[in-house]
Amino acid sequence: MIKNYLKVAWRNLFRNKSQSFINIAGLSVGLACGLLILLWVQNEYSVDSFFQNSGRLFKIYKTNFDHRVPSGSYEVPGVLADELKRSFPDIEYATNFGFGETSTFQAGNKVVKMKGNSAGADFFKMFSYRLLAGSAQAALNSPDAIAISRNMAEIFYGSPDKAIGKAIKYQNQKNFKITAVFENLPKNASQSFDFLTNWDAFLQNNPWARDMGNTGPTAYVLLRPQANAAAVNAKIAHFFDLYYHINRSTANSYSNIALQPYAEAYLHSDLANGKPGGGRIEYVHLFSIIAVFILLIACINFMNLSTARSVKRAKEVGVRKVAGALRGSLIWQFITESLFITLLAAVIALVLVPLLLPEFNQITQKQLSLPFAQPGFWLTIAGITLVTGLIAGSYPALFLSAFKPIKVLKSAVKLDTGTLFFRKGLVVFQFVLSVILVTSTIIVSRQMNYLASRNLGYDRENVVYLPIEGELSARYQIFKQELLKRPGILSVSRLSSPPVNIYGSTSAVDWVGHDSTSNVLITRAAIGYDYFKTMKLTLLAGREFSSAYPSDSSGYILNETALKLTGYKDPIGKPFRYMRKQGTIVGIVKDFHFHSLHEAVGPMVLVAGENDPAGVVLVRIQPGKTKEALAAMENLSKALNPAFPPVISFVDEQYQQLYQSEQVINQLAHIFALLAIFISCLGLLGLAMFTAEQRVREIGIRKVLGASISSLFSLLSVEFITLIGISVAIALPVAWYGTSGWLQSFAYRTSLPWWIFALSGLLIVSIALLTISLQLIKVALLNPVKSLRGE
Repeated sequence: MIKNYLKVAWRNLFRNKSQSFINIAGLSVGLACGLLILLWVQNEYSVDSFFQNSGRLFKIYKTNFDHRVPSGSYEVPGVLADELKRSFPDIEYATNFGFGETSTFQAGNKVVKMKGNSAGADFFKMFSYRLLAGSAQAALNSPDAIAISRNMAEIFYGSPDKAIGKAIKYQNQKNFKITAVFENLPKNASQSFDFLTNWDAFLQNNPWARDMGNTGPTAYVLLRPQANAAAVNAKIAHFFDLYYHINRSTANSYSNIALQPYAEAYLHSDLANGKPGGGRIEYVHLFSIIAVFILLIACINFMNLSTARSVKRAKEVGVRKVAGALRGSLIWQFITESLFITLLAAVIALVLVPLLLPEFNQITQKQLSLPFAQPGFWLTIAGITLVTGLIAGSYPALFLSAFKPIKVLKSAVKLDTGTLFFRKGLVVFQFVLSVILVTSTIIVSRQMNYLASRNLGYDRENVVYLPIEGELSARYQIFKQELLKRPGILSVSRLSSPPVNIYGSTSAVDWVGHDSTSNVLITRAAIGYDYFKTMKLTLLAGREFSSAYPSDSSGYILNETALKLTGYKDPIGKPFRYMRKQGTIVGIVKDFHFHSLHEAVGPMVLVAGENDPAGVVLVRIQPGKTKEALAAMENLSKALNPAFPPVISFVDEQYQQLYQSEQVINQLAHIFALLAIFISCLGLLGLAMFTAEQRVREIGIRKVLGASISSLFSLLSVEFITLIGISVAIALPVAWYGTSGWLQSFAYRTSLPWWIFALSGLLIVSIALLTISLQLIKVALLNPVKSLRGE
């Protein structure tokens, strides 16, 4: 029986070549898209899910209540992990984690920059990264301990075994002893580092992090096996109250801390309302829906074309029923045909996906591959193929098998009103999905363009920075003066951290009238002379720091948001204290962004940092002189700081990195929206071809009676345009609602004017017209004599 079904399916495949091509093309593209998205979604869910004690491993997050309004952050004090472990027996291990750094290491004659971080002695007891040499107990157990990756060990020593116990010079200043070598981090790890230094070393270099009032690092805890996470959450929630002396009944500002499962933190990192909510999980859900949308569009093509061509197969059904075929066997025949076509499409999709994966990986910045060796993969493919084939073939099978043999053998079959309405409804639904995808893509692109063009309060174009390390710290003034003599260099200054993402806050602030029970966090940045000139900031009052004012060592410049907190009306010269250092306000700067536009501008205080030992050198370059300026910076850096290879970063490029996820989503949305339109238009083309074929004689008669080409085209196209118009009317409000919710994740977002939706609708209508016009015009131009003869 199955063999006969397959024979019939094969014959029908070649009998209706155009319909078969459209169905197979649509389904293969839809399945290929679904597979690509499935690989990406599986990879996203696999991130950080491989740790042995994943169920007991948590990330600490903080909920700040400012006048009872919650906001969230992962920034915590640099001593919080140890304090929690000491105070709560249910916490077995705990570690703080630093900001990430690119540092210069030297062993023998090799000098290489590596990316790494700092962590506590418990780190490898909590995170089950594989150790190739050393032990979790001994790794990071002293201030001079360092753990390095296999990659780093092979670069400097040739192998992990040869590296263990060796000394390696850090930043040309300190020798660390290699106490452990870990396997290169897996691809599905959210953390990224080639080395880890001990947390005590971090605190020595960053003494501010010892204060419980200062925040910046992150923290993780591992609960004991018998501990209850909910109970621990309740115990630690008000931990900060003891240190800040907070009375919650009267205080306007205070903070809670809580546990978030570490395996969930990667996908649920949005703390906008004080608790983990959205984040990358929203994009995972979005593209899962898009995959379903695209497959549905392809299935609808199959349903529509099969139903439309039911007239051609009506007599076949009638003859089979007269010969004794039961409806059940006919249903299975048509389902088999659908599954056969879907199977062919799946095979083509499995050929397409490996061809598309390199480009897809480049866009998503992942290393995905088809796991052909895994049985689960083939079961998934089989399941998707089966479900797609059943969905695509179910309605045509039920519809075709229901024909009455006497009726279909005596006269031509006419589709009833219900069937025609259902078919039109499928077209509308199909294009509703396409319009939603296209409109959403346009709005996402508009938001990305908005982020790229928004005034940040400083000019990020033509500004580069170089880390201050080694001899450059002591020779900064020489470097600056010599650099200003070189062509293409407009100004030079310095900053305590890269300008696009400045973190590190404290509540240890005070001013006249300050509520000492509040827990307001203010971000600090140390700046050099000419910082305003280099970054093109706007000074609203007072002055910037200058060598002409020795008292600037205790001076402060506040941004507008910080000024509002103080309540000062005439702030210049007013007292202000930051981290127990009393001083006066010397200037007010117009608010500028120092985080991504997902966050509103927070309060910031700038302090004089011309002689700070670390940070970055900021250089503004003359437009058109980039090549010469970079060469001057590299040559001068090598001359003054030979032990440290210069690494120069562009501020505008680093700014774009803040929106890496959104840029990936933008590119993927473009691609999948185009593919959805392509599949929809394939189906529309098939329906247009069938409609034209069915109305050839009618067109001939109308031409004989004097109908013009334009009137015939209007006659043939009006039904399609009406359906597309209905689709647009339904889809645009849905698209507006969905994209408005997405835009809420940005503190600063583009507007949604009416013309965006009008443009989207016009674009879809134009594409639909273009798709059907060639086929309809071809029929309208036919010689009426041939049309009436049926030639």
